[in-house]
Amino acid sequence: MDDERGTVRSARAGASDAPSDRARLPRSRRTVGEAAPPGSSSPWILMYHSVAVEEEDPYQLTVSPERFAEQIGWLHRRGRRGVSVRELMRARAQGRDDKLVGLTFDDGYADFARYAVPILQAYGFTATAYVVADLLGQDNGWDTEGPRKKLLTVQEVTELASAGWEIGSHGLGHQALPGLPADVLAVQTRESRRLLEEVVGGPVTGFCYPYGAVDRPAAAAVRDAGYDYACAIAHSPLTGRFALPRCYVGDRDGAWRLRAKKGRHRLRDAVTSLKHSRRERRP
Repeated sequence: MDDERGTVRSARAGASDAPSDRARLPRSRRTVGEAAPPGSSSPWILMYHSVAVEEEDPYQLTVSPERFAEQIGWLHRRGRRGVSVRELMRARAQGRDDKLVGLTFDDGYADFARYAVPILQAYGFTATAYVVADLLGQDNGWDTEGPRKKLLTVQEVTELASAGWEIGSHGLGHQALPGLPADVLAVQTRESRRLLEEVVGGPVTGFCYPYGAVDRPAAAAVRDAGYDYACAIAHSPLTGRFALPRCYVGDRDGAWRLRAKKGRHRLRDAVTSLKHSRRERRP
């Protein structure tokens, strides 16, 4: 891994416009796993991975460009605007997120820039790409049974960030965080953020758990590393700012399936909120 991290460092070495010390967000005062305020709900966030043409897709992580364009068009016709999670959380804090939906792309596949970005730009949408800091310019070696997919390079990540796309951390080497020792968790969260801030030339405030796997120590490590939020997948006892649930989107998802998934998200949100309330009332 040291050689791979060196690739990122060398790509940014001597960059005179990169400040020596990155501004850090203050540590959130919210307790990890704390329930959302009464009456509130989790924002609707869609989880994508790859947008490309693939004959083999055993993990069902790929959406064709044609299907992706249909899905984005459906959101637009429904009066929704796709945004990065960074923008979504800011709008939510101001009570202006009613018509917004978060769009996320895990793993940092190179096809995000080739296929997804032009379609999103056509509708005036934005999105967040979560990249694996140690693997920029390499491939998805963790998907042992799937096709090899190229990952965004250092230059591509830099260009995307300069164009206004949010770049978030997906850890160092796409390693699941639950069960890792505290010192390893600190490296996974802090070092990935530091390396990516060198690449993008500014703060990296969002984290996404590899495989969507999160437990309380992992969420605490993300919070303590100075991130503003973190994305998980499923609703859980940790659902909140540092374990935001998301809706998986695949190539089979047309308009009626997306509507159903929106309803399921609301239902799961209500059930999770009820469970939170019951736990709080226990003596």
